[in-house]
Amino acid sequence: MASPAARLDIAICGAGPAGLATALYMHRLGHRPTLFERFDAPKPLGSGLVLQPTGQAVLQDLGLLDRIRELGTPLDRLHGADARSGRVVLDVRYASLPNSGRGLGIHRAALFGVLHDAVMEAGIPIRNAAEVRDVQDSHEGRRVLVLDGDRTSEPFDLIVDCLGANTPLRRYSRTPGVPRTLPFGAIWATLPWQGAGFEEAALSQRYHRASVMIGVLPIGRTAPGGLEQAAFFWSLKPAEYEAMTRQGLAAWKASVLGHWLEVSPHLDEVRDFADMTLARYAHYTMANPAGDRLVFVGDSAHSTSPQLGQGANMALLDARALYLGLREHPGDIGLALGHYAALRRWHVRLYQALSAMFTPFYQSDSRVLPIIRDLLVSLLARIPPAPQFLAAMVSGSLLWPLRRLELRKPPRV
Repeated sequence: MASPAARLDIAICGAGPAGLATALYMHRLGHRPTLFERFDAPKPLGSGLVLQPTGQAVLQDLGLLDRIRELGTPLDRLHGADARSGRVVLDVRYASLPNSGRGLGIHRAALFGVLHDAVMEAGIPIRNAAEVRDVQDSHEGRRVLVLDGDRTSEPFDLIVDCLGANTPLRRYSRTPGVPRTLPFGAIWATLPWQGAGFEEAALSQRYHRASVMIGVLPIGRTAPGGLEQAAFFWSLKPAEYEAMTRQGLAAWKASVLGHWLEVSPHLDEVRDFADMTLARYAHYTMANPAGDRLVFVGDSAHSTSPQLGQGANMALLDARALYLGLREHPGDIGLALGHYAALRRWHVRLYQALSAMFTPFYQSDSRVLPIIRDLLVSLLARIPPAPQFLAAMVSGSLLWPLRRLELRKPPRV
């Protein structure tokens, strides 16, 4: 824990999982974190996600894993088949990699709720209705936040940007770069879980070429004893969303059922397009996620398609790395941020590269890439060491991030 003289006033912009986890780690070090949230009250955005063994290890370190596991659904594999032929073209099993643990299907609201409750229990303040627009230097050599309505905050020693892919503070990075908008996104819905015809411990998907992808992910419940839920998603180009809605809900459902009839009970729960959320994706990797008394965590520093299921997990690993940087260099913020960047550099770059490489095989207009996927991936995935590599990739364990971040593997349950 930092000595009283070394304690920092830290502004954390954004009260999503990245910001909440960062706040808990800063509080552990003895610093004084304050969260700034643009909504009137903090709330989760999105539907479901897969909490990989890496993300679970961070939550275990924060003492929150048991709470999360009470809400989520353990996952043993990711399974996908061609919608026309039924040929299996994706079958990644966590058990292929010894001691890899399991995935955990979780609702974003459940993950948010557990982290938010922990922040409240720690007494960490959250400023609501405080949208961060900019930063400025103060006369004390510190920095202040510029909020909506041209309000300014008190001075802070360090600002942590957890605002996501559209952060307005990107230009203050030493190497800001430019996000690349991806042509495909998805519509997502949270629906009651319908078990008939589906594996309870698997992410199930159907594909037609690379232009159609449908998925059903069991995500547990948002509160103990609550209703079991599923995340349903349909891949599409955001530019085509309005045309799809004009054709009507019945026409869209008929298209979905034409590819995957077994998903009908889930679709029955969709009453309107308003029941679903349109997600747009962009690919972006910040070469150096730091500036002058400013550091970027999670999607603010690196964002991509969710094909590999790493987004929230990478943000949690970032929060742990920032904790280590400040722990190892308590008297020098510049060295601390450099340490943070070094701890995460190669793991982030590898997964960003893998995501950029694999996404077109599952979300694109290409006719050639899905043929390669269907003919080769399903075959090679059965030949060692390919199953082990795929399990390591999906579990987030390539390049040993837990070892670098001094984390223990969560127990397999």
